[in-house]
Amino acid sequence: MPTREHEQLINLLHDFDAAMLVTHTPEGHMRGRPMMLTDVEDSGVLWFISGERSGKIDEIEQNPDMLITFQNDRQRYISLSGFGALVRDKSKIADLWKESYKAWFPQGKDDPNITLIRVEPREAEYWDNKGGNGVAMLFETVKAYATNTTPEVKEPEQHAKVRL
Repeated sequence: MPTREHEQLINLLHDFDAAMLVTHTPEGHMRGRPMMLTDVEDSGVLWFISGERSGKIDEIEQNPDMLITFQNDRQRYISLSGFGALVRDKSKIADLWKESYKAWFPQGKDDPNITLIRVEPREAEYWDNKGGNGVAMLFETVKAYATNTTPEVKEPEQHAKVRL
């Protein structure tokens, strides 16, 4: 049964449509690039769509360990680490296909250049200061400043580390 933190993380992930996907180059450097988030499963598995001839495909084949970061309106953040796998299953591509992808894949969902990136999450951390959480954080920050202390962060509403 998922924990409260796990459920909060999944709810937050559904609010994002883009992320920075960070992989490792053959030289051992880290490389990040913006990616559209294609799907989020209840388990936390993330899906991205990519061109087969993209450099990130070679990087994932050589080292599947990756980091994905999300930021939304300077109020919500997620850092998620996990393992990437390349999926070329035509039925899964059809399931995840959106017409807007045709801009990158002119032949549609049958374009031979399509590769899906499936990310199996290992752990994640989130910060949520939207809505009531933002008001609470503002109050805590002002209070901390006035009392020469540090703000109290509500867990898991505003922040949590999640093992997946």
